[in-house]
Amino acid sequence: MSSSGKAVLADIGGTNTRVALSEGGALIEGSVKRYRNAENDGIGAVLKHYLAEIGAQPQAACVAVAGPVRDGAGRLTNIDWEIDRPTLAEATGASVISVLNDLQAQGHALGHIAEDCLTPILPGQTASPQAARLVVGIGTGMNAAPVYRLGDRTLVPPSEAGHTAIPVQTEAEMRLLRFIERKHEGPGVEHILSGRGFERVYAWLCDEDGEGEPLEAQQIMEAVQAGTDARALRAIDAFVGMMGRVCSNLALTTLPFGGIYLIGGVARHFGPYLTTGAFEKAFVDRGRFKEFMHQFPVSLVTDDYAALTGCACHLSELPEFSA
Repeated sequence: MSSSGKAVLADIGGTNTRVALSEGGALIEGSVKRYRNAENDGIGAVLKHYLAEIGAQPQAACVAVAGPVRDGAGRLTNIDWEIDRPTLAEATGASVISVLNDLQAQGHALGHIAEDCLTPILPGQTASPQAARLVVGIGTGMNAAPVYRLGDRTLVPPSEAGHTAIPVQTEAEMRLLRFIERKHEGPGVEHILSGRGFERVYAWLCDEDGEGEPLEAQQIMEAVQAGTDARALRAIDAFVGMMGRVCSNLALTTLPFGGIYLIGGVARHFGPYLTTGAFEKAFVDRGRFKEFMHQFPVSLVTDDYAALTGCACHLSELPEFSA
């Protein structure tokens, strides 16, 4: 396989790693492969195996890490992998190396995601192509990152928004916070907006009702589908309402007139419930700023490969690779 202008990309999650090739800032069709992290010794081993299998020698490598990234090194919370530039260079032989947080990669993908992979949640208002945008990821954990366009370059600062304090605006939200505090010191947004967080919301409602047993997230959603548990519907409303509350606060912090983009497996599971009213009610609940909040479009991203696309787009903007 010719390697001219090609890059190898990896989206490293907590359980699986997706790897692909790109050329000209776009994924090469059919190049995506998935590897189970538990079956490999590190990202270096995964990339070596992938490149040997397809017979490519890339000029650049970019990985997205589901965890903090600092000074070109990433860290996963559940596996002990070395994810840094020297490791990637040794594994790939590439001369251009980049390590991004997964939300940064998702941010770089905005503007390059097919329309059929975007589900409108709130319409918002039309904005300049240079307007700031915001990507909010809800899955195993939670994070968010603003996306800025500076001329022909994209800037996506890293963040760890999932560990910021839970926003509380109602008596019910305060009771939920106190419930979580019983087991988690200094709880953050991620303690609610995640798969396990949804289970905590349901357990809190059991506590509120003085009856019922906590359930796993899948059991709660199955109860909703079966129509056998009114509490499960209340849990969805509370969860989706907190999504709206958190997104509202982030919107006022970053002013993403170009749109808010929800990504992640958990966000996608709640897609059918994001337009039932609870999300919008909490999102615009800003007193005299209520009308102001209607300016921000909100969409749900359903593209499985958005982080890989973002890695490719990021590399295409680097002078040392795109020149």
